[in-house]
Amino acid sequence: MSLLRALSDELSGLVDRASPAVVGVERRRGQGSGVVLAQDGYVLTNAHVAGRDVQVRVRMPGGAVARGEVVGSDERTDLAVVRAEGGGLPVLPLAEGRRLRVGELVVAIGNPLGFERSVSVGVVSALHRTLPGPGGRGLDGLVQTDAAVNPGNSGGPLLDAAGTVVGIATAMIPRASGLGFAVPSPTASWVAAVLLREGEVRRPRLGVTVRGEELEPGLAAELGHARGIRVLGVEPATPAASAGLAPGDLLLEANGRAVDVLDDLQRVLVLAQPVEVELGILRGRERRRLAVRPAPWRQAA
Repeated sequence: MSLLRALSDELSGLVDRASPAVVGVERRRGQGSGVVLAQDGYVLTNAHVAGRDVQVRVRMPGGAVARGEVVGSDERTDLAVVRAEGGGLPVLPLAEGRRLRVGELVVAIGNPLGFERSVSVGVVSALHRTLPGPGGRGLDGLVQTDAAVNPGNSGGPLLDAAGTVVGIATAMIPRASGLGFAVPSPTASWVAAVLLREGEVRRPRLGVTVRGEELEPGLAAELGHARGIRVLGVEPATPAASAGLAPGDLLLEANGRAVDVLDDLQRVLVLAQPVEVELGILRGRERRRLAVRPAPWRQAA
């Protein structure tokens, strides 16, 4: 059997296994896709797909429509969880600890323009992309792919060659070809868990403006970190200002965990809700440690 035929058979089998766990999510003014998280009807989709409605419709494989209730939504990551009536659907696992590589083969499944469970194939074009998001905040750490992502794909899965969900399709750029974006699964996994438990993501506030940054190879080898989070600005009278953070600082660790992207820092703040966070930073050529006490979520702007 030729390599091309073998690849074709593998892809066909992957789609057969995965597509029953991809559903449509519909509301009065739009539609998108979703991924079944649990057999009792929990579905992961985009916040912009669920919108601000409490009730949506979930179109199951085969065409049956069930009522769905929005359990929780997080505009900062464009993720939402919906619970559909009924259950017994197959589940697609999220690759929580999976780190993608540029050039990997990926498969997108969704309902573009209402064409249910359409499939496209591409590669991971880039990682750690940022796009404008709601309220002036950017969607950070996105996976870029050339797999076709069209209106209606939003909320559908991006799968690796093993059929594991490595991203949730979130955006495409109109009039551009081969530019699709997805929320990476490590982000989707912890945000979905928080939405299921609390209905919202409560982010303690530090009072900084930051940007993820790839380090030049020499510095990366010296520090043992390929990426970090650059502090662009520090608001006065905030926890970050009180701790002594300054513009230009490079955040490398939070409570002993590497922070390659903003999501790594958010995960520490949200999941642990720590009273104090020890930050490992680089200031100039000097490594330092600073202790910051995040402001409670209810005080955040």
